[in-house]
Amino acid sequence: MDIDLIFKALANPTRRQILEWLKTPEKFLSSEECGGFKRGVCAGQIENLGKVSQSTMSNHLSVLQQAGLIKAEKYGQWSYFSRNEELIQQYIEQLKHSL
Repeated sequence: MDIDLIFKALANPTRRQILEWLKTPEKFLSSEECGGFKRGVCAGQIENLGKVSQSTMSNHLSVLQQAGLIKAEKYGQWSYFSRNEELIQQYIEQLKHSL
């Protein structure tokens, strides 16, 4: 776990919003839009929620992925994203003990 990468990723409000969308996607999307969220949330739906260009959203997702906060899985031509709950919990515990 790279704490500095996580802090960098969380410093941006759009990336924090993406994590919220991925935590409870049913609040923001219909389950039909992403196949019931079994695989996560497809990149296109995240782009639509973010109302930013594809390249900007791709960059945000990349930063979150490099920090380990999200996971990506490819199914055919589609990429699906989900939160890395294990790492997020480790990060929270680290903060509790270090601050």
